[in-house]
Amino acid sequence: MKIVRIRLEDDEIAYGGVEPEGIRVHRGSPFVAWEPTETLLPFAETQLLAPVFPTKVVCVGRNYAEHAAEQNAEVSDEPVIFLKPSTAVIGPGQPIVLPSEAKKVHHEAELVIVVGKVSRKVKAESASAHIIGYTAANDVSARDLQATDGQWTRAKGFDSFCPLGPAIETELDPIGLSITCAVNGEIKQDGNTEDMVFGVAEIFEFVTGIMTMLPGDVILTGTPAGVGPIVAGDLVDVSIERIGSLTNPVVAGS
Repeated sequence: MKIVRIRLEDDEIAYGGVEPEGIRVHRGSPFVAWEPTETLLPFAETQLLAPVFPTKVVCVGRNYAEHAAEQNAEVSDEPVIFLKPSTAVIGPGQPIVLPSEAKKVHHEAELVIVVGKVSRKVKAESASAHIIGYTAANDVSARDLQATDGQWTRAKGFDSFCPLGPAIETELDPIGLSITCAVNGEIKQDGNTEDMVFGVAEIFEFVTGIMTMLPGDVILTGTPAGVGPIVAGDLVDVSIERIGSLTNPVVAGS
């Protein structure tokens, strides 16, 4: 099923399940216990939020060989990871805000692992039991700051630099999924998750061997080739087969 996180009329935030006629509001959380209510909201009347608000966002870099090549980088023998702050997370339709100090900001379409339970030192063969599902992300990156800083925290950590959504798909094989990014309707990235250097299970074992992952935390699994600039006024759409489309406008910041 597809799980979404929504804002209700009274400003309350709730989880819901996607049905053919709309979104069924649920009580509780899919990470603990939840149950459906009688409330079914039409899609047009629903404000989607990021499907989770994680305590941490773990990202894998250079996990597609062609992307590593276009960045003049080599593929590592083990996953290269970095963190984004939770405050970088935004949902569908919310603006990506370009900071004034960044002059070269890129889009990066990525498949996202959503952690379903407390996970520490999980072996690859057990990873699926700890994953509630998958969603999409745009790992927005300030390339100029990435180059000058010599590390990636500032370049990838600005507020709004981690759009997530639109939903968590709980019944999904992450292998062989089409993943694209379009800017103003023009396809810029066109890849497939089967081209990942390290697969989902390998990544999960590696990350949980380093840090404890909590329910609702996310792992971004890397981006295919074709990353490129976004500027104020653009509309960026990340689409992943069977998950859906994550669309965000781009605006200038101060």
